[in-house]
Amino acid sequence: MTTAVFPGSFDPPTYGHLNIIERCSRLFDSIDVVVSVNPDKKYLFSDKERYDMLVELTKSYENVSVHICNTLIVDYCKKVNANVLLRGIRNINDFSYEFDLSLVNKSLSKQVETLFVPTEHRYFIIRSSSIKELARFGGDISGMVPPIVADAIKKKFV
Repeated sequence: MTTAVFPGSFDPPTYGHLNIIERCSRLFDSIDVVVSVNPDKKYLFSDKERYDMLVELTKSYENVSVHICNTLIVDYCKKVNANVLLRGIRNINDFSYEFDLSLVNKSLSKQVETLFVPTEHRYFIIRSSSIKELARFGGDISGMVPPIVADAIKKKFV
């Protein structure tokens, strides 16, 4: 059985994230979507809020579960016996960052392989920071995030 881990801040979860989850759910026996917690990062949503949204958004996938992690992702992989890390990429900048990170992860755990999954072209421009900025100024984010996420974001900026 192959378990893949899809870590991220998911602040907020986007259609791009869901696209990767949906596509990879057909490729792996199980996928752990992991909400990463970094105490040095300022989030719009708490780890629990991000977790709850992702649980709701992925409930239709029988082989997808959502978790919260505040350790190194390779340590999480070891704990759940996962040997595949999924990393979504939109462009060469994402690839460059993720490639460097994959080398660090590989040095920490030889058993964990990183797979880069390019998002579908319609999601290339979706960035969490852009979504939050657009929402802050009252812009339409409905094409970037699911309705429950859009509603949660709007509540943050009221």
